[in-house]
Amino acid sequence: MQGTRRSLSRPAGVKITGTGMCIPNKTLTNADLSKMVDTSDEWITQRTGIKTRYIISDGEDTSDLAAGAIKQACENANISPNDLDMVIVASMTQDVICPAMAATVVKKLGAIPCGAYDLNIACTGFVAALNTASCMIESGHYKNIAVCGADALSKITDWKDRRTCVLFGDAAGAAVLSANDDEEVGCLYQGMWSDGERGEVLYVPRTDADIPESEKEAFSGEYNTIQMNGKAVYKFAVNALADCVEDAMNSAGLTSDDIAMVIPHQSNLRMLQTAWKKLGFPIDKVYVNIDRFGNSSAGTVGLCLHELMDQKKIGDGDYVIFVAQGGGLSWGTSLWKL
Repeated sequence: MQGTRRSLSRPAGVKITGTGMCIPNKTLTNADLSKMVDTSDEWITQRTGIKTRYIISDGEDTSDLAAGAIKQACENANISPNDLDMVIVASMTQDVICPAMAATVVKKLGAIPCGAYDLNIACTGFVAALNTASCMIESGHYKNIAVCGADALSKITDWKDRRTCVLFGDAAGAAVLSANDDEEVGCLYQGMWSDGERGEVLYVPRTDADIPESEKEAFSGEYNTIQMNGKAVYKFAVNALADCVEDAMNSAGLTSDDIAMVIPHQSNLRMLQTAWKKLGFPIDKVYVNIDRFGNSSAGTVGLCLHELMDQKKIGDGDYVIFVAQGGGLSWGTSLWKL
């Protein structure tokens, strides 16, 4: 066991060499939800675009999803988990408060003593992990890093609150990033932002003291569950998504014609459609799978990336923009040449 000295010849580029995903076996359809709360398939579909989602069963946990996604990503990158220098897991539904869930994931991968840590930036997590890992590899200290967004939101969902329970599911998406000799590939632009003054519009309270005065009337009554001011989040997300994509393109002197695909956090279909209309961006270049998986917080972007690469809808030389927004409030973007 030893650390790494910075390479005197730093890598020219960073390449996404493999991706993976993992979802639970148990599905929860809109018809199932209509038996739990006052809702219907038509109501949910019209307002969210979601048809079904997956949730963990007893005995499953978030780390199982993360380990499954990273294992597949390593297989697709043609490396062993033992070749990883670092594992970064983005999640807000860790198995336990301590230790870091990433360490548990390393154990399940059989990759001890690989470095490991968690990031918690809610739905923005996968983009943050992607940006962080890219910089770490570019530093010359690391060669192979696995990043994973994994959440089991079913653990923190109030299943009696129809405003929120129809939105969320459980899933993990992962990617292996590796040092590469091609200086043209990798992250061309990245940005991360936050606004704690608006944190009360999307939060998870533990006690009465955690409930903002402005949100007490809307509190669902269930602690340790997601509380959301839908209208405020909608307005924030539309602007954040559009601004991030515009900033990323402008930074590299690109237009929508140059972009192969935008991979956004899957928050709400109507929200995404409004953002792209505001930006004037072609909707056929925005990947959407929220109808099949729902909103799995940090899991969504990596899940989309894997589907796109697995189906060869994106590949070498393509320009791709990752973009996400979530609790914090937080938002971020990453422009890559694959």
